[in-house]
Amino acid sequence: MIKKRILRIVLIIASIFSLWLVPWILVKAWVFPLTETIQEQLDEGIDHGFDGMIVYVDQTGRPPELYTAGWHNRENKIPADPKALFKLGSVSKLYVAVATAKLVKENRLSLDKTLADYLPELEGRIANADKITLRLMVQHRSGIPNFTDTPGYWEDISRGNRETLELVLDKAADFEPDKKYSYSNTNYLLIGEILDKTLEYSHHQYIKKEILMPLELNNTYSLLSEVDLDDVMSGYYVDYGDDIKYNDFINPAGSMLSTAEDAGIFLRALNQGSVFNEGEQEIYSSIYVYEHTGLLPGYSSIAKYHKDIDAVVIQFVNTSGGYTWNLSEIVYNRIVKMVRNKKTHNK
Repeated sequence: MIKKRILRIVLIIASIFSLWLVPWILVKAWVFPLTETIQEQLDEGIDHGFDGMIVYVDQTGRPPELYTAGWHNRENKIPADPKALFKLGSVSKLYVAVATAKLVKENRLSLDKTLADYLPELEGRIANADKITLRLMVQHRSGIPNFTDTPGYWEDISRGNRETLELVLDKAADFEPDKKYSYSNTNYLLIGEILDKTLEYSHHQYIKKEILMPLELNNTYSLLSEVDLDDVMSGYYVDYGDDIKYNDFINPAGSMLSTAEDAGIFLRALNQGSVFNEGEQEIYSSIYVYEHTGLLPGYSSIAKYHKDIDAVVIQFVNTSGGYTWNLSEIVYNRIVKMVRNKKTHNK
C-alpha cells in the first residue's frame, strides 16, 4: 500500500513537472472546455494567435457547413472568406497519387518499374535508382533524401523542379529501399517528372481532366500562376510581418490550391471511391493513404475523413511558425470532437 502511494505521488509530481516543459499556450488550448459552437472554437483559435481560419464540415445527413474567423488579408483588414483559395501544401500528394493509380490501371505505368527505368539519366546520381520502384516512391519507402531538409531550402522555394532536384543528387541514401518509411518530398517531385514523361504533357492537365472536371471541382488549381492572387488567402509567419502568399511553390509535392469546399468534396470522393473508375481504387489502396496534412510557409491544412461519424472536416490556417502547427492540430481535434458529439446527440 505504501509503495502504491509513493508511486502515485511520483506520477503526480512527474505530471506536474511535465506541464512546465510544455508551452503554456498549448496547455491552455488543450485543457480549456469545448466551446458551445464550432464558430466559437475558430474565434478561440484566432485568440491563440492564428491570423485567419477556414473550416469545412460535411457530415452525412446535414448540409455542408463553412466557418471562418480572422483575416483573409491582415494588412487591408479583409475578413476571412469561406470561398478563398488556399495553398494545400502536401495535401496535393493525394491528387498525384490518384493520378498515378489511374495510369497504372491504364497500363501506362507499372508500380514495379524502377526509377532507373523511368528516368535513366538519374542512375548513378540517386543512390539505388535501379532498386527504387514507383511503388516505393509513392509510399515514401525509397530512402531518397528529402530536399526540404536541405539547409537554407526554405529561404528560396521558387526553384524549378530540376534545380530543386539538384539539392539531393549524388547524396547518400537515407536507407536501403523498402527498409523503412521516411517522408520525402523528393519522391513526389520525381513522380511528377515520371508522370509528365509518360503522358508527354503536364500531369497537371491530366489531374484536371481525370479528377477535377469529373467531380466539378472548378475551384481547384495546380499552380499559383493559374489564379488571381486576390482570391488567395494571405499567408503569415510568426514574427514576420509581410504577406508571403506570393512565394510560388511549384513542386508536385505541394503546389495545388483549392477552396475548403472543393478540398472536402475531393476528400469524400476519395474515401467513398467515386473519384475512381473500375479497378483503380484497389490499386490506390495498396499504395497510399486517404487523408493528409499540408504545411508551407504561411499555410497549414488538415484534410481528413472520419468514418465513425461519416464526416469530412477540412481546416485551413494561414499562419505558420512557432507553435502554430501544434495549436492547429489541437483546434482541429476539438472541432472533430464537437462534430462527433453533435452526431451522437442526434442519434
